[in-house]
Order: sequence, then structure tokens, then C-alpha cells
Amino acid sequence: MSKIKIYALGGLNETGKNMYVIEIDKNILVFEAGLKYTEGTALGIDYIIPNIDYLKENKERIKGIFLTHGHDENIGALGDIIPYLNNVDIYASKFTLDIVKKDLEPKDMKNVNLIEIKPHKTINVSGINIFPVSLSHSIPDNLGYAVYTKDGVIFIALDFVFDSLMQGPYKTDIGKLAYIGKQGVLCLLCESVYAAKPGYTSPNHRISSLIKETLNTKENRIIFNVLTSHIYRIQELFNEVSKTNRKVIIMGKKLQNTINDGINDGYIKVNKDIIGDLSNINDNNVVILVSNEKEKPFSSLIKIVGGYDKYIKLKEQDTIFIAIPLYEGKEKIYYEVLDNIAKIGCDVVTLSPKNNLSHHASSEDIMLMIDLMKPKYYFPIKGEYRYQVENADLAYKLGIPKENIFLKQNGEVITIEDGVAIDTYEKVPCGTTLIDGNSNDDVGQLVLKDREILKDNGIVIVAITLDKKTKKILSGPEVLTRGFVYVKDNAKLIEDIIKLSNTIVYENVNGNYLDYNKIKTLIREKLSTFLYKETECNPMIITVLNEI
Repeated sequence: MSKIKIYALGGLNETGKNMYVIEIDKNILVFEAGLKYTEGTALGIDYIIPNIDYLKENKERIKGIFLTHGHDENIGALGDIIPYLNNVDIYASKFTLDIVKKDLEPKDMKNVNLIEIKPHKTINVSGINIFPVSLSHSIPDNLGYAVYTKDGVIFIALDFVFDSLMQGPYKTDIGKLAYIGKQGVLCLLCESVYAAKPGYTSPNHRISSLIKETLNTKENRIIFNVLTSHIYRIQELFNEVSKTNRKVIIMGKKLQNTINDGINDGYIKVNKDIIGDLSNINDNNVVILVSNEKEKPFSSLIKIVGGYDKYIKLKEQDTIFIAIPLYEGKEKIYYEVLDNIAKIGCDVVTLSPKNNLSHHASSEDIMLMIDLMKPKYYFPIKGEYRYQVENADLAYKLGIPKENIFLKQNGEVITIEDGVAIDTYEKVPCGTTLIDGNSNDDVGQLVLKDREILKDNGIVIVAITLDKKTKKILSGPEVLTRGFVYVKDNAKLIEDIIKLSNTIVYENVNGNYLDYNKIKTLIREKLSTFLYKETECNPMIITVLNEI
């Protein structure tokens, strides 16, 4: 019998930053290493990853990181965490590993232990059998994982839909799922993103009919905006364009490389004759394929609509097809883009949040997965907490007792000993790490606080030059401001700052001795009080003292 711990370091009560951990006795298995992008409130922060302090402390026990597919919310943190985990083994399918390799290239990481696995072929890691299963998603080679323990199977179904039309590298092997269910599932971890949506996601995740209608009714150029990682959407476009006399122009190096690799490896099926080049960009019947990533939503469109794109100049007769779902927190940018397109006069085709869904499990998909697995315990994962609750309700409707359904926050541990869940109230360290630029280190809340002050109130710099021997002021105080007040229009305020700074220096000179730290602190404190009284603003105040 085993002692099992299951918990999340990211992905619960949030969208993105997925990282789920299973401990079996002394062995640690990590599933996913994702990131999430900021919504504009974390100033200058590029993205957020899970806090992995617990994994760092126990890195000798980690037997591998297992990836389900190649979306950023599932693999995007790898480059930041690998250096801290002794180049841990990373297991994933071929398509996912190809994406990981490209993501790691700019970080110049060598000797990373990337291990390719295939669906439905068992792998053994430190005596633990792990069986990857194909699941349908918007990207090829998406996997679920069955982890075999002495007390039953733990199955992870992170992103999936049930759709019989999705074949090849997109196919769900329902037979394998049913087989696993008959072997005895101890715990099922299942996504919650669309748990509140009734019915199956299929066929609402398909947009072929909308693409076909647009191609047939719009006579002029179509700019088709899609996420680079949504390979299934790109395939839908190619399928419909191949039935017309139009050509597709692929814009952007990353998108071109992704599509070329997909074609060469057999993941994307397309007649290359329909792919044009820049010489076709102003043809009336061309489809221009542009993409952007979630960290910069609609960035390509913003550039095109603003007239800053090097190649694409919008015409009133153009149609813009936005094949990107409207993500929570991105509404303001989305509607600003639509307003600016309307000013140009272009037609716009958008996805309906109600009728055009992403490739995530709705309520019927989730209940089918539960029915196939027939788990003893159930753990809703991935999504806002309200959706985790909706997911738990679905499991309860199917007969799983409430005490066997776990609603948890990040860090809260589920402990199962000898096949029975026990309440230990254990919690592992968790949280967020803020990444800015190429540094792997956490930016931290203090830096963000400084950035917030600068954003809201600006900065005031007081520079003073003193005589090294006499400590008399030779130059200044000179006052520089940025983002606070316009100097020429606030001469009186600047004069008062200079007088106050002068007074502080003179009052704290004792012969030829002067306490620089004390003066800097006094100028900062007294100016802060004075400026708030005069302006009701709290700018950052920096004092520079020089001696010559």
C-alpha cells in the first residue's frame, strides 16, 4: 500500500500557471509547468509562473515533469524552472517537445533531458508505471496520464473534448479510457474551465462553417487572426481555402515556422499550391494569416489597424476575421480593436462567446469522462474556483459522495493512505513568481510597488553638490521631475522644494561633518509631506548628494 499526496502549485482558482504534483511514497511526479500572462495590472511583468520553492527543496525526489501539450499555460515556465531542478527529465509527445525545444533555444539551455513518449505505450519511472492516453484538443499529440499506484490509478485529464471527427493526432482513444476505468481509478483530476456550460463542447468548437461562409460572401481580402498554438483552427482555415481559388499568405516568422514544421511532420495537411507569398499581399482574393500570443492579445491587429505594419495596409473593402476567443480580462483591448476597425470601415467577423467555444470540456464531456473512469475520489482542477464548484456538482450528480470530492486551493494537499483519503490539513508553500525580461528571478512585490508609485505619481529628483572640505552647497539644489508636474508651469512649487532642501542641508551641517543618510531621509520625508499637502500626490523622491 502507498502514501499518496496530490496538490497543485498553480492552476486552481485561476486561468493558466498549471502545475500539479503527485507524490507516491518518496517519489515526486510533476505534471505541467505553465505560466499565465498579466492583465496589465502587474507593471512591466511579462508573465507569472508558480512558486517552486517546495520543488527546489525536494529536487532529489523529483522523477520527472510530464507535459500534456504545448500551450504556454502548460509548458511556458519550463525555461525558468529547469535551472533550479538539476535538469530534471521532461516527458512529452513529439509535437510538444518540438515546441519546448524552440522555446528553450533563446535561453541557451544545453543538456536538457527531453524524453519523447508515445500515446498508449507505458513508461516506467522509478518503478511507477505511467500510461499516456491521446485526448482531443486544439493542438496535436495532447495527452492524459494514467499513473498506476498500488491502490489504483490516478488519471489526469487536463484539456480535452469528445469529438468523433477529430482523428489522427487529435483523436481521443475512448477505448483506452474505458479500459483504464475498469482497472480501478483511485482519483480523477479533471479540468473545470467549461464546467458551467451545458451539453457537449462539440460541435461548437468547430468554426469551419463560419470560415466557409466568410470566404463565400466576402469578395476582397480577408485578414485571419489566430493564435499560433491553435493548430486545429489553422487546419480548418486551410481545409476551407482549398475549396476556393484563394491563396493564403502566412505572416510572421514564428507562425511560418510552426506551419512548416507541422506540414513536414504530417500534423498539418495542406496543398502547398494554396500558399502564396508577399507578391500576393494586395490581391483581392487573398487570405492573410496573422497570429499573436496571449501575452500580447490582438497585437498583430493593433499594429495593422494603426497603420504600423510594414506589409499590410488596410483598405475599407477588407474583412477582418478574429478567430481568437475573448479571454477574461482582455475585453477592453478587444473592444478597442473593434472600434478602431469600425473607424476604417472594414467588415469584422468575430467568434460568439456562446456559440463558438474553445477545445475544453463542457458539462457533458466532463460527465462522460467521469462515467468512463468511475473514480473513487474526484479532484476538479484548472479554472476559477466557481467553475471547480460547478465541476464538483457534476461529479455529485453522477453518484460520487461529497466527502470524496476535493475542492482545493493551490498548495492544499490531498493525502491518501492505503487507498483511503485522510484529513491532514497539510499545505505546501505555493504562490507566484513574477518574471520580467530574461531574468529567472522573482521581481517581487516591492519592485511592483515602486513601479505603481511611478505610474500614478511620478518621480522627483533633488540633486545637490557640496564642497568636500567646507560642506557648503556649491551647486543646486537642482530639481528634476518626471510624471509629476510640468516644471515651467509650477515654478513656485519648484522654488519651495529648493528652499526646503536648502534648509535641511544647512540645519544638519556640523562644522565640516555631515550625515548624508540623515539628510537624504529628512529631504524625502519632509518633501513627501509638503508635496502631498500641495498636490495630493505621493511621487517617488530621490536625493542625490555629490562632493567635489
